[in-house]
Amino acid sequence: MVNFDADLVRALQDDGRASIHDLAAALGQSRAAVSARLRAMLADETVRVVAAVDPEFLGQHVLAHVSIRTDGGAGPVAEHLRALDETVLVSAVGGVHDLVTEIRVGSMPALHQLLAQIRALPRVVDINTLIYSTVIKGFFVSDYRGGIRIDATDAALIEQLQRDGRASFRTLGEVVRLSPSAVATRVERLVSSGVIKISAVEARGLAQRQLSLGVGLNLAGDDDTVIDAIRAWRGVDFAARSLGRFDVIMTLVEPSAGALYASLERIRALPGVSHTEAWFHLAVLKEDYARTLSAADVVAARGR
Repeated sequence: MVNFDADLVRALQDDGRASIHDLAAALGQSRAAVSARLRAMLADETVRVVAAVDPEFLGQHVLAHVSIRTDGGAGPVAEHLRALDETVLVSAVGGVHDLVTEIRVGSMPALHQLLAQIRALPRVVDINTLIYSTVIKGFFVSDYRGGIRIDATDAALIEQLQRDGRASFRTLGEVVRLSPSAVATRVERLVSSGVIKISAVEARGLAQRQLSLGVGLNLAGDDDTVIDAIRAWRGVDFAARSLGRFDVIMTLVEPSAGALYASLERIRALPGVSHTEAWFHLAVLKEDYARTLSAADVVAARGR
């Protein structure tokens, strides 16, 4: 069952709207088995299938990873971070730091301003920031290619897909007052152009089926060899080149501590990896890529 679930989630991360027929064929399982298991995982929120708008399309040109050390309990700081629109991930971690968060903002001045606010929070001792220079692998970064215009109907569809990425075209059509075929054409355009990506978000942490480990890498020698290995690695949930104390930052996801250790050992053994530092995600407190597209966003998108 564990491998079945893991394979199903990976397939949904590749294509969140894949049909039951295609999922069954890819996994070598019956349609009934895939349908029943998917319904169960969605019902208990083990997995959510949602759309995310590409950061570049939203004008979020600066992506950063911030590690935070606190004095005393980290809960109040975590709650503040969860409430910020700029954070898409907040996690309590075990390691040198107590919390990590991923931030998406429009500019470096905006990042500096937000970091100053975080440093000023009660109980924050210090923070350490990494800037993502290139996302190597990420289920919710869709490589927006520019040159597409969206209208209010597209924005309404995106809003619905952010709630339920597998909503039927008929259901979506009832919301935006279009035929299922017209909705299908619009959704395909949004996906193929990289405006949105529809993928699966899996619950992670000590109380969940999957465990995750953050890893920072320092490289020596041929970076491309390491990058290619990371990009092809099934257990890598996210990876990016970074500016700061690490050359690459990544997240490993596995069903057990033993599997995480084995993955980390494989990373350490890669030629070109000179140093690794890891932190355990004890509880993912926020993982939310939904963003409301305002009228101003739609107008801005028309001008791009």
